[in-house]
Amino acid sequence: MLTLVTGATGQVGRRFVPRLLQSAPPGDEVRVLVRDAARGERFAGLGAQVLVGDLRDAEVLGKATAGVDAVVNVAAAFRGVPDEEAWAVNRDAAIELGRAAVASGVRRFVQVSTGLVYGEGRGRALVEGDETVPGTHLWGAYPESKWEAERALGEMDGLDDLRIGRLPFVYGDGDPHLVNVMEWAPNWPAMQRLHMGHHVDVAQGLRQLLYASGAHGVYNIADDAPVTTVDLFQLHGLPVPQEAYDKETQDPWHSVMSTTRIRHELGYRPLVPSVWTARDAGLL
Repeated sequence: MLTLVTGATGQVGRRFVPRLLQSAPPGDEVRVLVRDAARGERFAGLGAQVLVGDLRDAEVLGKATAGVDAVVNVAAAFRGVPDEEAWAVNRDAAIELGRAAVASGVRRFVQVSTGLVYGEGRGRALVEGDETVPGTHLWGAYPESKWEAERALGEMDGLDDLRIGRLPFVYGDGDPHLVNVMEWAPNWPAMQRLHMGHHVDVAQGLRQLLYASGAHGVYNIADDAPVTTVDLFQLHGLPVPQEAYDKETQDPWHSVMSTTRIRHELGYRPLVPSVWTARDAGLL
């Protein structure tokens, strides 16, 4: 099987692709689409096919999907980019990639999305069948653009084997995400929760979505222990601002996802069940 991976040089992709290459069955190959040839050299050294081009170029997408059996669309424009770029990458490019995949006869498409598409909490862990109401919480155009991509791909004629992985707050392996979040954490209530997922488990979950013969539809991927704002400060060895305790937690279930489906159907079990496990094991 030849698998195309987009977003290979991003925070998730650069950690996912080496793990995918390492664990691929004999004879399987991986192709990566990168904008910078120099950044693709690492993947070539690991045995990947490297194609240089922009995800937003329809002609490039035709070349990228030619001869491919499966696509894993990891590419994403996250917080901090203009909304126009978020829509262009997260929705528009994903849709064009889906069309290119159909035109090339790709049989399997794994779309990497986010648990933030759920929006509001439901007073319990979020499950894949919950209605999506993105755009209600602090992350700009990212959740809504990801949801629009999910919806468009799900309605696309010819894209019959679509699997969607909704990720939590991803961290570990030196990812600066965990440090960067402290820019926003001082504004959060003390008991606001954030669901986490280590890169090793994101890779595990995405690989299961890619290879499992019976997988279909949406799967949540996350660890076992959402953290609070207090936990984040303690993890960084910082004092918790007193004003955090004075703020009411408006939605304590925001972003907290159930992983029951991926556990029962695909055998997923977090190798890093909590951020505290990651800290103690030196995996941050």
